[in-house]
Amino acid sequence: MAQKKVSIVIVSYNVCQLVDECLQSVKRALQGIDGEVWVVDNLSTDGTVETLQPRHPEVHFIANKENVGFARANNQAIRQSQSEYVLLLNPDTVVYEPTIRKTLEFMDAHPETGGAGVRMLTRHGQPAPESRRAIPTPWVAMLKMLGFTKRYYMSHLSWDEPGRIEVVSGAYCMLRRKALDEVGLLDEDFFMYGEDIDLSYRLLKGGWQNWYLPLDIVHYKGESTQKSSFRYVHVFYQAMLIFFRKHYSHLSFIFSLPIKTAIYFRALVALLRMLGNRLSNFVNPRRP
Repeated sequence: MAQKKVSIVIVSYNVCQLVDECLQSVKRALQGIDGEVWVVDNLSTDGTVETLQPRHPEVHFIANKENVGFARANNQAIRQSQSEYVLLLNPDTVVYEPTIRKTLEFMDAHPETGGAGVRMLTRHGQPAPESRRAIPTPWVAMLKMLGFTKRYYMSHLSWDEPGRIEVVSGAYCMLRRKALDEVGLLDEDFFMYGEDIDLSYRLLKGGWQNWYLPLDIVHYKGESTQKSSFRYVHVFYQAMLIFFRKHYSHLSFIFSLPIKTAIYFRALVALLRMLGNRLSNFVNPRRP
């Protein structure tokens, strides 16, 4: 099989309609580009594969028999694909038409670039701070947990100019195959969240650069994820613990207690908010 310019990998789990919209935007954005698209479905129960495979016959579908997580599912497609670049793309995104082409042009012109991300917009057109992030060193992570997020989100950078960043978001993560071959694929110890931070860090340690580009996608999850929910908080901070144990093993014991404290504090806040909403709905029921 001849090598493609880019392989786009989308991992799906019970988001059939979002995947359909994403694939339609990708098809438009790939006009004139020698690319291929892979959808890895983690045992969705909404008929994702059965519904979308006939609609998108040019797409390679992998239907897993279990939910293997984000990192492992991406790695499945990466290993089967043959291309100069790999784009990891969330299913809840819509890609603007010039974005993929201009990302590839930038990486072709900057061979030292291992990973590149773009400006992620909410449905209202506001840039999502997750578009540019710093490595969550113990100090940066502590500041973030205390509510001081400027360093973590690299707020000093312009939204309208390319800039070097530390972490490329997994929602749109263009990767050079040569860099992946050198530093390795996604770490499958991360089930969901954290794998993009780990890979970005390994790229930097391997001598590659990560860049933010002022090119646009819409990322619905950046707006709709309930980041105060217990599930999100627990999974996110557990991923941070895995990251610390892997890259800061000499400090993981010191920082594990405050991080676990943050998990339970955020969980308590989420529980109180949920109970408050239920009480409010009980006292003031919505009319049909």
